[in-house]
Amino acid sequence: MIPWVQLDAAKTPDGGQELRLKRRGTEFSIMLGANELMSSRLSGSEAALARLSCERIAGRRQPRILIGGLGMGFTLRAALAELGADAGVVVAELVPAVVAWARGPMAEVFGGCLDDPRVSIREADVGQLIRLERSTWDAILLDVDNGPEGIVYKANDALYGAAGLGAARAALKPGGVLAVWSQGPDSGFTRRLKQAGFAVEEIKTRANGKRGARHVIWLATNGPKPAAG
Repeated sequence: MIPWVQLDAAKTPDGGQELRLKRRGTEFSIMLGANELMSSRLSGSEAALARLSCERIAGRRQPRILIGGLGMGFTLRAALAELGADAGVVVAELVPAVVAWARGPMAEVFGGCLDDPRVSIREADVGQLIRLERSTWDAILLDVDNGPEGIVYKANDALYGAAGLGAARAALKPGGVLAVWSQGPDSGFTRRLKQAGFAVEEIKTRANGKRGARHVIWLATNGPKPAAG
């Protein structure tokens, strides 16, 4: 078997943990300690995060999408495939090294999507971007942790509490969608979404097509959807 080779490492924003980029043949993995955060061979649920979100906002003119977490680009690529030429997609990535990996050793995985004219990369905290603007985004997609808990960056916990969900709802346009990826279910988070005033769908999806672990995507809609156009 081909051994794993570590290509690079970077500290998490609080400096307390280390992200490691590893490669085995054509396969890439990003690790946090003993936990694999993402793998280039498992992309189904990340792509579903984008596809399901874009379905909910289909027909809107000049949609604006905010994606929290660049990862390996699967959510971004799937969103671009669903959206028209008039869309704008902002990707917030807190760890600069992840952006460097996307443009360097993992460039083939990203397939040039970072150069799409619809895309803007912000090396910033997605929570800060959410709090900056009101009624701005048609969809906010969060895939910054393994679920609604800040394991990569403890401050991400604020995204999933009452204040963070309230800020997300305020940042969305009427009928906008907050979509959150998770490694597994969390009934407490579903309850908090409803308490924040969202209409909530909880969807189970496979990690890789019809195989692999079952992941969870929450689709939380901000009130009634306005007429297209």
